[in-house]
Amino acid sequence: MLAIGRITSTRAVLRGCSRGSGAIGARRLPSVVGLENHRVLVGLRFQSTQQRQSEESKKLDRKKEEVIGTSSSFAEKAKTAVAAEEPKKTMWEKVKHEAQHYWDGTKLLGYELKVSTKLVAKMFAGHELTRRENRQLKRTLTDMVRLVPFSMFILIPFAELLLPVALKIFPNLLPSTYESGKEKEVKSNKLRSVRGDVSQFLRQTVSESGVQFPLNISAEEREQFTTFFKQIRTSGEEPSRELVITVARLFKDDTVLDNLSRPQLVAMAKYMNLQPFGTNLMLRYSIRHKMRQIKRDDRAIDYEGVDALSVPELQMACASRGIKTYGVSPGKLRDDLGTWLELRLHQKVPSTLLVLSSAYTYGEAEDIDSHFEGIKAVLSALPEELFHEAELEVSSDAATNKQRLEVIKEQEELIEDENKEEEDSGHVIKVKDNLSLEEEEQQQQEQQQQEHEQREADATQQKSDKGKGKESSQ
Repeated sequence: MLAIGRITSTRAVLRGCSRGSGAIGARRLPSVVGLENHRVLVGLRFQSTQQRQSEESKKLDRKKEEVIGTSSSFAEKAKTAVAAEEPKKTMWEKVKHEAQHYWDGTKLLGYELKVSTKLVAKMFAGHELTRRENRQLKRTLTDMVRLVPFSMFILIPFAELLLPVALKIFPNLLPSTYESGKEKEVKSNKLRSVRGDVSQFLRQTVSESGVQFPLNISAEEREQFTTFFKQIRTSGEEPSRELVITVARLFKDDTVLDNLSRPQLVAMAKYMNLQPFGTNLMLRYSIRHKMRQIKRDDRAIDYEGVDALSVPELQMACASRGIKTYGVSPGKLRDDLGTWLELRLHQKVPSTLLVLSSAYTYGEAEDIDSHFEGIKAVLSALPEELFHEAELEVSSDAATNKQRLEVIKEQEELIEDENKEEEDSGHVIKVKDNLSLEEEEQQQQEQQQQEHEQREADATQQKSDKGKGKESSQ
C-alpha cells in the first residue's frame, strides 16, 4: 500500500509539472515516470528479497535446533529402525550365528597366542617390550587363564546350557575374543552408570562435610599443612595451586588407602572397575595392585608420548584411569590424559587422590583447573583418622605423646573393626598385603640419583684424564 501511494503521488506531481511546463515537460514526462516506477519496483523487490532471506534463515535455525536436539538419540533411533526392518531369525539361524561367532573367536585367540609367543621369545632374548606389546601379552595371558574354566562348558556334554547363568554371575569369565560388540557395550554402559553413582556419592560426602578452604598461606610445608586443615572449615577463600599441590604430596597412597572407610573403598573399587567383594583388606590389596599397574603404564605413556596412542588405546587408557570417554572427542581425551600425566608424574600428586578427584569431577573436567577443584574437594572430605596420621607424619619431631596416643588408638580401632568383620563373615581369607605404592617410586628415584652421580663421576674422571694427558705432552 505504501508503494502504491508513492506511485500515485508521483504521477500527480508529474501531471502538474507537465501542465505548467509546456512542451518540454510533456516530452520529458514518459522518461521521468518510467525511471520513478523502476526505482519503486526495485525497492519492492529488495524488500521481498529481504523478507524471503529472513524467513529462510529462520527455517535454517529451526532445522539446526532440531538436528542438535536429536543428534544425541540419532544412533539409538537408527539402531531401532534397522532392528525393526530386519526379519526375525529362526532358531537354526541363531544357533548358526552363535557357532560362527565362537569359531571366529577361537581363530582370533589362536592368532593372538601366536603373536604373544613371538613377544615372549623377544623378551627372553633380552629386548625390552613397548607399551603396546606389553598390553598385547597381558591380554593374551588373561584370556588363556579365563579359557581354563570356560573350556569346561565346551568339554562337558550339555554344560553349555548353563553358560548364560555362569556369565551372569561371573561377567569376566568369557575370554575377550569371544565377547560380542553388544556385550562390550553393555559392560561400558554399566561402568558409566556405576561411575556416575560413585561421583554423586563423593559429591554428597563433600557437601555434607561443610568444608571451606584456608585463608592464609604459609611458606613452609608444616605450616601449610596446618593452615590448610585448620582453616578449611572457617574461611571462604580458595588456596593457591602451589598450596594444594604441596598438601596433596604429603598424603601418600598407602596412607590414604589404609584409612578409607569401607563405603569409600567399595565406591573406589567400583569406580576402577574392580569387584567390590571381600573384606577391607582384600579391597585395599586389589586397589593397590591396580594402582601399581597404572603407575607403570603412566611412565610408559609419558615416555612414548600421548600422540603415539591410537584412538582405541587412548580410550582404554582413559577408561582405566576413570576419565570419561563416552561422547568425548579424541583431542579432548588426549588433553585429559596429558593433564593426568602432568599431575601424577611431574607434580607428584598421589594416584589415589587423582582417582578420587576424577570421580568427583566425572564428566565435568574441562581443563586442569577443574582437576585442582576436585583435588581440593577430596582433601576437604578425607576421614579424620587419615588427617591425624598424616599430621603425625608431617610434624613427627614436634608431635606430643598425646597426639601419638590418639593416632595409635584410632589405628587400633580400625584393626579391631577389620577383625570383627572377618569373624562375622564366617570365613577368614588371609591376604598378604605387602604391596607398597611408594616403594617402587622411591626405588626409581634412588636409581635416577645413582645414575646422575655416576654421570658426574664419569665427567670428572674424563676431565682429569684430559688434564693428565696435556701435562704428559708438555
